[in-house]
Amino acid sequence: MKSNEIKRKLAKKATIFHTGGRRPTNALGESWIGSVRWKLENEEIPLDDNKREMLPLATIFIQNKQYAPKAFDEISLITIFIAKNFYEGDIDWEDMGKYFTIRTYSTTKDLVQCQWNNKYIKSFPLTEEYVNNDYPVWDNGGIPNDLFEMICKMEDLGQIDYFEDIVEKRYPQHKIGGYPCFCQSGHWFGEEYEYVLQISSDEKAKFNIMDSGKFYFYYNLNNNDWKVYCDFY
Repeated sequence: MKSNEIKRKLAKKATIFHTGGRRPTNALGESWIGSVRWKLENEEIPLDDNKREMLPLATIFIQNKQYAPKAFDEISLITIFIAKNFYEGDIDWEDMGKYFTIRTYSTTKDLVQCQWNNKYIKSFPLTEEYVNNDYPVWDNGGIPNDLFEMICKMEDLGQIDYFEDIVEKRYPQHKIGGYPCFCQSGHWFGEEYEYVLQISSDEKAKFNIMDSGKFYFYYNLNNNDWKVYCDFY
């Protein structure tokens, strides 16, 4: 197998986001970091396990279904909230999901505008860019076993270099779909949970996850369940 065939098999589409750089419109369909801007009429800010209001983290609209995971075919909007005690230390790394509330909306028809901001993050609108050349990081990044073994063999023979001959570009920023851009060796939650979304540390938004880390969101379409993983440098 040649390197261009491996590239073709591995490449995935994704929606990547650029922070700021333009005036906010506050229009329906505008994604945000550090702010939740849309809700249903009777929805309030969710409470954490300590009955405290959670902090708005992101508003993510799914604008182009071609550049999102299949699990998002029936989802038009995702809003994400994070618990205050994530910022207060003593984090349970084995159960990250309890620090988040994730709301999904199949339609934007009944949404009303709100402006819930996170006091720890400078809120910015996000601009989408659609890419078709997202590739997995090497260590547990999502390369199928058969291709992984083939790449290893070809590298041992000096026929290819994964990062020079296969990977065109990595996308570590906020992202829908594609592959998780792990900081460390990565983590998966089994075949039922599909990686779908990445929220990253963001210098412009003054948002730092531990040490330039990321949150990775996995979704089980069968029972509408979410898992969250975090890593950092």
